[in-house]
Amino acid sequence: MEKQTTHPIHPLMWVAGIALIVFSAVGIAAFMDWMPGSAAKQGAAPLAAKLENPRAADRPRTAARTPVAAICAECGVVQSVHEMKVKGDASGVGVVGGAVVGGVLGNQVGRGDGKKIATVIGAVGGAVAGNEIEKQVKSTKSYEITVRFEDGSSRVITEPEATAWRAGDKVKVVNGVLHANS
Repeated sequence: MEKQTTHPIHPLMWVAGIALIVFSAVGIAAFMDWMPGSAAKQGAAPLAAKLENPRAADRPRTAARTPVAAICAECGVVQSVHEMKVKGDASGVGVVGGAVVGGVLGNQVGRGDGKKIATVIGAVGGAVAGNEIEKQVKSTKSYEITVRFEDGSSRVITEPEATAWRAGDKVKVVNGVLHANS
């Protein structure tokens, strides 16, 4: 017959169990109005009052109504304007040109097999460098304008040309285009 071994309880299980007990005790204490600053002291009737006079506890409370201004879903304020540099697309001319130049320069180094290895390394390095140079030459600038709307949401609008918008300007977004909103 095999002997059964018992494994000790994992420490995380102990922590979870203790946390459950503590949160339950705090919840019960708050509900029973045993804690300072609980819901009963902030305007809600305590449980004992509800049990003694159930009709008084069930009366609906009326809150003072404050007028709420209509929210314009398209209206907001410019939060920030950032200039972004967008790399251009590589057509392959930079790769080929860079590989040729790198191969020629690599061929000038060493003798024998070292010269062959230097040529290959120069061609690969030149191809990578040529590709990046071509992307930089064909890069363009765009402008990202972050707008915070009246409902609290934010949106980033991208414009290809330099913009006159500054942080704090009131705007209205219509079909993805910014318009002044005075």
